[in-house]
Amino acid sequence: MAVSRAQHDVGSMVKLLRSMGKQVRFCIHPVAGRLPGHMNVLLAEADVPYDLVLEMDEINRDFPSTDLVMVIGANDTVNPDAQDNPNSAIAGMPVCEVWKSKVCVVFKRGSGAGYAGVDNPLFIKPNTKMYYGSADKSIKDILN
Repeated sequence: MAVSRAQHDVGSMVKLLRSMGKQVRFCIHPVAGRLPGHMNVLLAEADVPYDLVLEMDEINRDFPSTDLVMVIGANDTVNPDAQDNPNSAIAGMPVCEVWKSKVCVVFKRGSGAGYAGVDNPLFIKPNTKMYYGSADKSIKDILN
């Protein structure tokens, strides 16, 4: 979201979904973005209400009852290997458990590894759909 400056498009999507009666919330990983709090600032710029922005520990327990998760640009912070693969370089790292939702759509520019340099099995899970491209254009495409 930060690299493509998609926060305003995300904000527009939030307004649209809420106008349709959908519950919208954000899971923010403690190290998401370039520095702590970066994603919170971007969402505030887009006029996303603060009460929709939750810390990872507040929302992880809700993913199994969540119909749709949209992951925008994240990689290591949503990698199930942190929990499932004790031999992974990120084993034990806290992650947003998005794979537990009914459907997970991942918006990414490509399928490459994240900063940790490890593959992400989230991308090939049966309930995951990949949407490749720049987040700002991808979100605009969905809105239109």
